[in-house]
Amino acid sequence: MELRGPRSLSQLRLRRKRGWLTLPHRARLAAFLGAALLSFFFTDRAHAEFTVCNQTLDVVNLAVGQKVDDADQTDGWWTIGANQCVNVIREELTNRYIYIYATDVFGHAILNGSIDMCIDRRRFSIRGIDECWQRGHIAARFIEVDTLEQVRWTYFLTGNSP
Repeated sequence: MELRGPRSLSQLRLRRKRGWLTLPHRARLAAFLGAALLSFFFTDRAHAEFTVCNQTLDVVNLAVGQKVDDADQTDGWWTIGANQCVNVIREELTNRYIYIYATDVFGHAILNGSIDMCIDRRRFSIRGIDECWQRGHIAARFIEVDTLEQVRWTYFLTGNSP
């Protein structure tokens, strides 16, 4: 009995065992990846619009001040671990200036701010920045962050922050 090999190169290709990713599978994979990529860019997902990243080796507690409906408002607290980021304002920024106040775990201020605003010991949302003590709050010195009128901003809290 005589064994015959393939008669042409094309017959050799047809006989060769096909890999796991044949041409129809490649087309399906490319279509799937393309659709996934498009959905990533064109979905209406929530964006972090003001983010604070703690680049220190310590845990910090953060309070944020901004204008809300033409009134000054402070909110707190966000706890940010070492080398972590937290989204503190989730909608697009409408204020050029955002104010932040940060403390270490012992409650000591770690930023040298110059803008007096109100905070509280527990979670808070305080309207107005005047007469903090008289209204039962604590006066704290926030730093001013100029976002240059951008709609998104990230502030990096470092060991040598202003």
